[in-house]
Amino acid sequence: MRQYSADLTPPWKKPKPVPEVAAEAGLVVEELSTGFCGAVIRCEKTAQGPTVTLEDRFGKHRVFPMEPGGFLLEGKAVTLVRPAAVAGASPVRPSRTASGSVAVPGARARVARAGRIYVEGRHDAELVERVWGDDLRIEGVVVEYLEGIDDLPAIVAEFSPGPDARLGVLVDHLVPGSKESRIAARVTGEHVLVVGHPYIDVWEAVKPSSVGIEAWPRVPRGQDWKTGVCGALGWPSNTGAAWQRILGSVRSYRDLEPALLGRVEELIDFVTVAGPGA
Repeated sequence: MRQYSADLTPPWKKPKPVPEVAAEAGLVVEELSTGFCGAVIRCEKTAQGPTVTLEDRFGKHRVFPMEPGGFLLEGKAVTLVRPAAVAGASPVRPSRTASGSVAVPGARARVARAGRIYVEGRHDAELVERVWGDDLRIEGVVVEYLEGIDDLPAIVAEFSPGPDARLGVLVDHLVPGSKESRIAARVTGEHVLVVGHPYIDVWEAVKPSSVGIEAWPRVPRGQDWKTGVCGALGWPSNTGAAWQRILGSVRSYRDLEPALLGRVEELIDFVTVAGPGA
């Protein structure tokens, strides 16, 4: 007599098995129940079962049980498993981008968001690209420059910021009572964030020690600051060449002053999170 299976579910209706992926150090996944996204730091065997420790782009660590189908990899559910041990191997820390974020090997640039970050000039844009370029491409954030802050109100009005198109602006010399602060106050709103650093020019946001000088010179009021800096340091008066020298000294976030680092990270966070009502 022919034997029939008790399972009468057609093959095409059966759920597909969730693939298993080795939790190698540096693998970037998202924990399904919390939405926490980070790179694998380590796997451990505990009395309750295996766990994995993830580190997000801000250095925060979270430990999660390695439950079946509990993680997303490139948008698809996976089951993390402990990687095969390699004799004599040492724990591997994930590599970092110039900004200090966890690098995502092989990550493709995201389609550009509607939101934007504006900076004052070309030098500002080049410095942001040097340190945060990898992060910006993964997040789909485009950086443009204003060539001065005077036209900012008109640019904001034309941009028409909204919940899905937030605008972040980085301003030089944003100190109380300055022209820059008054313009910033006019355009700041729910979907527009203007932040700044206290330096006269973004050159000063690079640590003097990284450039190989003791300190940035004090330039007399009324004199072009960049030209004055070049003269005081004995550099040729070509400010373009001077900037390339400064930019070339920047290898990572460690070469920048905290007053600039925090502001750029703040802007990236602002334009990559949808506003209320989105």
